[in-house]
Amino acid sequence: MSKIEISFDNYGLNDMYESEAEFIPIVSDETDEAEQDFDLPEELAILPLRNTVLYPGVIVPISLGRDKSLKLIKEVHKNGDFFGAIAQKDGSVEEPKLDDLYTVGTAAKVIKVLEMPDGSTSAIIQGKARFEIGELTQEDPYYKAKVSRLEDIKPENDENRNFEALVSSLKDLSLRIIKYSNNIPTEASFAVKNIENSSFLINFICSNTDISVKEKQVLLKIDELRERGTKLMEHLAREVQLLELKNDIQNKARLDIDQQQREYLLNQQMKTIQDELGSSPIEQEVRDLKTKAEKKKWGKEVAEVFVKELDKLERLNPATGEYSVQYNYLQILLELPWNEHTEDKFDMKEAEKVLDRDHFGLDGVKERILEHLAVLKLKGDLKSPIICLHGPPGVGKTSLGKSVADALGRKYARVSLGGVHDEAEIRGHRKTYIGAMPGRIIQNIKKAGSANPVFILDEIDKIGASAHGDPSAALLEVLDPEQNENFHDNFLEVGFDLSKVIFIATANTLNSISQPLLDRMELIDVSGYILEEKNEIAKRHLWPKQLENHGIPKSKLSISKTVMTFIIESYTRESGVRALNKTLAKLSRKYALKIATEVEFKKAISIDDIKENLGVEKISKERWQDEFRVGVVTGLAWTAVGGEILFVESSVSKGNGKLTLTGNLGDVMKESAVLALEYLKSNADEIGIDTKLFDEKNIHVHVPEGAIPKDGPSAGVTMATALTSCFTGRKVKKKIAMTGEITLRGKVLPVGGIKEKILAAKRAGIKEIILSKDNMKDVAEIKEVYISGLEFHYVSYIKDVLNIALEK
Repeated sequence: MSKIEISFDNYGLNDMYESEAEFIPIVSDETDEAEQDFDLPEELAILPLRNTVLYPGVIVPISLGRDKSLKLIKEVHKNGDFFGAIAQKDGSVEEPKLDDLYTVGTAAKVIKVLEMPDGSTSAIIQGKARFEIGELTQEDPYYKAKVSRLEDIKPENDENRNFEALVSSLKDLSLRIIKYSNNIPTEASFAVKNIENSSFLINFICSNTDISVKEKQVLLKIDELRERGTKLMEHLAREVQLLELKNDIQNKARLDIDQQQREYLLNQQMKTIQDELGSSPIEQEVRDLKTKAEKKKWGKEVAEVFVKELDKLERLNPATGEYSVQYNYLQILLELPWNEHTEDKFDMKEAEKVLDRDHFGLDGVKERILEHLAVLKLKGDLKSPIICLHGPPGVGKTSLGKSVADALGRKYARVSLGGVHDEAEIRGHRKTYIGAMPGRIIQNIKKAGSANPVFILDEIDKIGASAHGDPSAALLEVLDPEQNENFHDNFLEVGFDLSKVIFIATANTLNSISQPLLDRMELIDVSGYILEEKNEIAKRHLWPKQLENHGIPKSKLSISKTVMTFIIESYTRESGVRALNKTLAKLSRKYALKIATEVEFKKAISIDDIKENLGVEKISKERWQDEFRVGVVTGLAWTAVGGEILFVESSVSKGNGKLTLTGNLGDVMKESAVLALEYLKSNADEIGIDTKLFDEKNIHVHVPEGAIPKDGPSAGVTMATALTSCFTGRKVKKKIAMTGEITLRGKVLPVGGIKEKILAAKRAGIKEIILSKDNMKDVAEIKEVYISGLEFHYVSYIKDVLNIALEK
């Protein structure tokens, strides 16, 4: 094969040490020097090589740094002798012993010794044949040892095709490595392409592949060329894969950097153009944010967060999505009323006047608000109370919040919690989420523009838990005066002071509210209105508002108190006034049509006019049934829309003592009937009942309006009275009603909903009411106007009820 000339200076020979492998071997012009016949001496001078392995046929330059090595090279070069080149196990050892060297090396000759300009000496050596080192014969001035020659075993003739394919693959992989690697000169591919001898090609590639000295030594030690080539193939394949992966990564990184540089240059050009035309919109936005921040009253912690996030915004590319997220976050921080409070009004008489103007009744709520104002006026600072108004629908719980805000001179905020089942609705989402925003609490505080508004939490009993968390648990921090001065919203990531906010929660029932949440609130019962109150509310608020909403002048229509009472009793059935408001709206529409079509009508609306416009009466009056029959007793019940009177009918017939209960009764109500019967059986003699009747008669108890479910213990005394009336034949007194739970020993226990039940009794024309003695305190809290005209009987045992309710 032709001689291949490569300048050593191209490979940094002057910078190499004898241990370095950063070289491209020179291929001699002899056809196969490694295979030439020559006698290898039994004893060779040993040259330790650091970090490189010499292969037969390969020419390498080495730098001579050790005195022993320099002396050895000069002597063997002068005499033309062979020497043994063996790799050190550890290249850092300066004075290697025999144990520090591998056992297999390569016999070599010195081609040329070079004196370098920096005073160092280099040599060009060529490997000839492999050998295995034996006994050490000399230590000074350099090592000599006995050696035995190792021959390369070539493939047999029948294996030549496979071997040729292996060599071809090695050549292809080597060329690919040279192509991908930036450290190997392109001349190396020329050398590989022109090597025709298979043995030398394998040794040449082994010498130059990028593997460790230990792995190269393993390859050198293999006798069979085919096995050595196969092992080399594994190393080359791995190196090709690593180089391809490295190039892919570098190409991708280069593309990213190029894109970033391009964007940077474009932004710089755009900035220059904008500077020529005027201020940059992005810079203007940042300046506006800084200007607004200077006017904020926020604390040190929030100010530090704002500055940090603003610095981050300035470093972001405006074209990225993160920029808009960051800008939105800063805008919300600026829009929130940090430490911005409205001044409370401390005119107690004016506050009371505002509350009375907007709401008729609700004296307990008004009194509580005025108490808070009084303490705030005297103390100057007070953690705001958490008030929960609970009661039936339509009694004005929600609208009361606006009146409280007006009375205090505060801003008003309201959030409806009905159907909320995600904790993030209260606490917000982290700003890293797409479309993230603060929770409803912070959103409404921002909307109110004040850090101390009156905040209505509407329908707090209708919150529902789900897989996204329990919103009522998130409200625990909001509604705790000891915690809410540093309320944490996930979006803001900084605490916001809610301690100055007056929270007013509303609920129809307390049953569905968690106990920890109830403990944090001051409960105020907002009960239903009596007829007189509804009349006043309609006269002062509802009717004038409907006339205004429908464009009807007040001088065109008028409703007397008698007619309004008829509307309330005949067309509505509720504790509040919502249905009444709808009914008046319907009436207003009828008259608006008449006015628009110029139909004549009387200014004063009569009952006949009401029937003509609203149709027949929709509500049958709940009045005491003046039939004076045995076994029929009037009870009092509580429903979601207020109190009602309840009739309990009982009868006996021939049979065997079977008790039948009808009227869609719940388990507790059925148990009350069974208790009443068992009490009568055990006290029959005292009450005056023939005990034979219990075995000879069947008892049937029915509660009318069977389609409506009924439950609860409060009908116990009513059922006991009805059954006693049946068995004794004693009639029940006229216009008397009762409510109370009974026990098996005949004790009468207190029940709830007393005010609503009393209102229902009064509407129905009842004159006397029987209650448990323990309910006396509930009656004492009711205004005199509600109970005027009623006589109350307070009892402790059923026998007292029977003595009062039954005729002698």
